[in-house]
Amino acid sequence: MKYAYRLGKAVMLPVACLPVAGLLMGVGFWLDPVGQGENLLLAHVMILAGSVLIDNMSLLFTLGVAVGLADEQDGTAALAGVISWLMIQKILSPDNVVILTGNRVDASSFSYINNQFVGILSGWIGAYCCNKYRFKVFHGPLQIYGGRVYALMMATIYAALASIMLLFAWPYLHSACLYVGESLIGTGALGAGVYGFLNRLLIPTGFHHVLNSVFWFDLAGIADLNSFWNGTGVYGQTGMYMTGYFPVMIFGLPGAALAMYHTAYPAQKKMAAGLLLTASLCSVLTGVTEPLEFAFMFLAPGLFLLHAILMGISMYICAALPFRIGFNFSAGLMDYFMCLNAPMTQNPGLLLPVGLLFGLLYYIVFRFCILHFHLKTPGREASEKENEKK
Repeated sequence: MKYAYRLGKAVMLPVACLPVAGLLMGVGFWLDPVGQGENLLLAHVMILAGSVLIDNMSLLFTLGVAVGLADEQDGTAALAGVISWLMIQKILSPDNVVILTGNRVDASSFSYINNQFVGILSGWIGAYCCNKYRFKVFHGPLQIYGGRVYALMMATIYAALASIMLLFAWPYLHSACLYVGESLIGTGALGAGVYGFLNRLLIPTGFHHVLNSVFWFDLAGIADLNSFWNGTGVYGQTGMYMTGYFPVMIFGLPGAALAMYHTAYPAQKKMAAGLLLTASLCSVLTGVTEPLEFAFMFLAPGLFLLHAILMGISMYICAALPFRIGFNFSAGLMDYFMCLNAPMTQNPGLLLPVGLLFGLLYYIVFRFCILHFHLKTPGREASEKENEKK
């Protein structure tokens, strides 16, 4: 548990830079919703600036975890982590997977290998090798390969071994996600609820994109997202796999952030407020939730499980109600206002009562769990005695 706490602290460093990136992308898409940056220079620059960090979140996590878990802060762990990440990305690129397996596996499953799980794994390899091997000493002509160089060399070996294991395991995990997603088709509101639960649960692995492709696009004949905006779906049904995100992203997660702020120790409230406020704004305005979710995912994994359950409940309730809204980018206010005149939109005003319900629910659940189980959410990292002294 102590190691998981250290991991959570390490992840906080890259997480802190994500809200601004999400806001830049969201505002860029809002300024040019049709061309998505192609028709307006300012929007294009903002989208590119934000996407640099969002698209490379995996690498940021590698650096954060490597630095956070390393015993010595001389840069060796960070370099070892980046080397590990680069090796895994190169070895497991779809083109190389075809060569390595003789085209016997679905190489397209490795399109999602650039994810936070691999980033954290690479960072852990870098920190582990640095902590374990950096003091290795060789004598004679081989002495140049001792110390930090040896740690870097060992990181390449560990990364290669990790790549081999992922090469065999990843296609099965990908197929399992596809199977589960396709099994939920035709199960109505219950299926939407299960999908919402699994979507949040799979975020660290990147496999939530696989589930999304089943329901949002034409992988299994649903194309919920495309049909919603094209007006080619079934009114009152199309949008059921998107609507439930809005109450959570606009109301629920900010409610959770407020609970974390209120339960933060007095000496750390200002620090917590800075992170939680920007992450909440990012979620509310743009629907980019990773900055807020990763802020407590590893510090308090039980809360993240509750968050996934609440997301499933939101998806179920919204799918059962005569309530349909959709998004192009994500389920934030910007997309909400853009979808008001979409052909498949149904009773968009229901977002307010449903959203307020989930905002209150998130606040109560998170506040109770944090205080009752003494969870180390942002602003509660130090002990109570240390904060009393401050």
